[in-house]
Amino acid sequence: MVCGGFACSKNALCALNVVYMLVGLLLIGVAAWGKGLGLVSSIHIIGGVIAVGVFLLLIAVAGLVGAVNHHQVLLFFYMIILGLVFIFQFGISCSCLAINRSKQTDVINASWWVMSNKTRHELERSFDCCGLFNLTTMYQDDTSCNAILGVWLAMRFRNQKDPRANPSAFL
Repeated sequence: MVCGGFACSKNALCALNVVYMLVGLLLIGVAAWGKGLGLVSSIHIIGGVIAVGVFLLLIAVAGLVGAVNHHQVLLFFYMIILGLVFIFQFGISCSCLAINRSKQTDVINASWWVMSNKTRHELERSFDCCGLFNLTTMYQDDTSCNAILGVWLAMRFRNQKDPRANPSAFL
C-alpha cells in the first residue's frame, strides 16, 4: 500500500494526537511538580499551566477518537479548534516579535516596580540574579507549526474514504 493513503493518514493523525496527549500530561505533571517543590508559588501560573495541559489533553483525546473511528463531525471540530489554536499562537508570536527591544525594556521595567516584593524576590531567586536587568539570554519557543500539521492531517484524513466502508455510501 502506498504511504499517504487512508491507513498512513490515520496512523499519522493517531501518532500526532498521542504526542499531544503526552505533552498535555507533561504540562500537568510539571505544574504539579513545580508547585510541590515550591519552585513556583503563584497559583495563577500553576492554574494556567494546568488549564492549558487539560485543554490540550481533551483536544488530543477528541482527535484520537475522531481518527480511530473516522468520525466526520469530531474531526471537523478538531480541525476548527486546532486552526483557532494556530491563529492564537501565530498572533501572540507576531505581537512578541513586533515589540522592539526598547519597548520590551519599558514594559518589563514598568511591571517590575508594580509587582509585590515577594514576587520580585522569587524571580531573583529563580533566575539567580539581583535586580532587574541581570539576565544575559532570553528563550523563545515557537510551536505553532504543530497545530498546522494537526489541521492538515485531520483535514486530509477526514476527506478520505474508509476502504472498509460501503463503496456506495456517501463520504
